[in-house]
Amino acid sequence: MSQKGHKRRLRPKHKLLAAMSALVLGGGGVVIVAQGAFAGQDSRNAPVTATIDCPDVGDKLENVPDQARGEVDANLAKLDTQVADAYQQLSSGRAQGKALLGGLKQQRDKTITSLSDALGKAGQKPAGLQGLSACVMKEAAAADPADEPALANGADAAAKQGAPQQQQQQQQAKGGPARSDFVAINTVKPNVRKPAARGGASTGSFAVQCGRNENGHFNPDNVIVAPGVSNGAHHMHDYVGNKTTDAFSTNNSLAQSGTTCTNGDQSTYYWPVLRLRDGKAEKDAKAPGGGQDANIGTILKPKQVTIEFKGSPVSKVAAMPRFMRIITGDAKALTNGNANANASWSCTGFENRQLKDKYPVCPKGSDVVRTFNFQSCWDGKNIDSANHRTHVAFADNNGNCKKGFKAIPQLVQRIVYSVPPGSRFAVDSFPEQLHKPVTDHGDFINVMSNGLMAGAVRCINDGRACR
Repeated sequence: MSQKGHKRRLRPKHKLLAAMSALVLGGGGVVIVAQGAFAGQDSRNAPVTATIDCPDVGDKLENVPDQARGEVDANLAKLDTQVADAYQQLSSGRAQGKALLGGLKQQRDKTITSLSDALGKAGQKPAGLQGLSACVMKEAAAADPADEPALANGADAAAKQGAPQQQQQQQQAKGGPARSDFVAINTVKPNVRKPAARGGASTGSFAVQCGRNENGHFNPDNVIVAPGVSNGAHHMHDYVGNKTTDAFSTNNSLAQSGTTCTNGDQSTYYWPVLRLRDGKAEKDAKAPGGGQDANIGTILKPKQVTIEFKGSPVSKVAAMPRFMRIITGDAKALTNGNANANASWSCTGFENRQLKDKYPVCPKGSDVVRTFNFQSCWDGKNIDSANHRTHVAFADNNGNCKKGFKAIPQLVQRIVYSVPPGSRFAVDSFPEQLHKPVTDHGDFINVMSNGLMAGAVRCINDGRACR
């Protein structure tokens, strides 16, 4: 029987994809509504949004000679800015899909060419980078307007804060997090497994007390990934330890700086701030890394920050070299995938249950906890690497380092927040990463004196708990 004149009915998933296609091919808005699209939501329509997914050029670099490092870092930061700007155009409805992606590809082509030329001059021009210029649209769960004061307040908020500020908040609210990004921690099964210590293990610990950023050290820089670039992170960072860390810090300036750590540790410890999704304007509401990059809301001050270095369950640990850089987690995990994601969210009293891609909803009397477990294996040579990852590695499930790597003290940062009951919260992120919990990450530069590091190693290897 001929089907001419009959339209094939689309399945729900296909309807969603069709809606996405309409958005990409020319829809001016961002939020799409899909019935029952996400688990854990009720029968109301569940919003879906679009974001921009671009290949991570920096993650593909294997070798960057010192003479090319400055130009390469500047071009990588420019790529991040281009994506952030394109997402802002998309979220505000100022640009349409095909034109937006085409213009972004042209920008990225030029920047990647400049980056490749810088490497070529240093004798290390890589192949295949130009194939990383094209970006695509990616669908993700969006914030529900009913959950977002920035949207729900409407005209009242606009009258109080001014229309431009309200428009900025509305764009951010569309960008997440979604209701489906939260889960009640008491519904999660225990999932933490620690390898048993064997003979020769280093069972001690070395704790550093550096405060809770009482001195208000914030900036949207990332001196590891984007040195010399203001707003290289496109989100606000919380700092403890070294008092002067910013985009323009050098090893010398870090070594000459004061510190908030009581034992004289000049290391820099930093992570993205956590904000309430309360629609309120912080001091950075009109600033880069804050409102200009869709990070709006009250910044939560940590209730407690614990910094501790731990040993290996299978061997003694070696000293970290001074000025070693380590990043754990991936600020672009929404679009990059989970390969480097290392977020750990939980609640006090439930820390045997850790969440990687969900924010925890804590019961009464329990606080939100972020934990950063840093890499504990080192290649024995480099204090950093081209992609800021390959000079360090995680131990395997049994605690062993891979061949060619040695165990070093494992940095574990635990940050506790008192979140008002029923409040929505989110980690700061690149705009296109939609404040997803999986994008959480921590950064560390070791600026301990050699003597202090040696003392830490002795404590850990001797099985003592030192402060």
